Amino acid sequence: MLLASFVLARIAQAGDPDLTSDFLSFTSKSNQTVDGKFFSYTGLRGLPGAPPPATFTITKATHADFPGLNGQAVSYAFLQFPANSINPLHTHPCAAELLYVLQGCLEVGLIDTKNNLYTQALQKGDMFVFPKGLVHYQLNPHMKYPAAAISAFGSANAGTLTAYSSFQYWYKK
Repeated sequence: MLLASFVLARIAQAGDPDLTSDFLSFTSKSNQTVDGKFFSYTGLRGLPGAPPPATFTITKATHADFPGLNGQAVSYAFLQFPANSINPLHTHPCAAELLYVLQGCLEVGLIDTKNNLYTQALQKGDMFVFPKGLVHYQLNPHMKYPAAAISAFGSANAGTLTAYSSFQYWYKK
């Protein structure tokens, strides 16, 4: 019983901390100053409208690169899908994901805890939510055209656990 209490306490600390101030700053531990740049992230510049990459690519804006996100329970990712590409089975144990299709079409799916598969074909302007911790994927089934999407996460660090990568190779066969 005592061991179970320690495990549960450890799990409870896995989320974003509750703020006791306007924002979290680690300036006492580093030489970082808090100014407008602290609350800005430019790592996604130039990605919308850029030529598609050769393989599926994720560009993340998480607390690791964007300190202003610490304690804010939010992060972002830009997903680029060349023709016939996939973001293979994965999960985010620390956050739900809200996907918005910017370009092209995607087939998405998730598996719930009862092993039910839910799939949906999405077009530009559509959204899909992946509940926290559920295994899911995104696929650009089009053989000729790329797709792009953005994902918002309910944590400054959603965490990503990718399932066995051979799923990607199985799909291409």
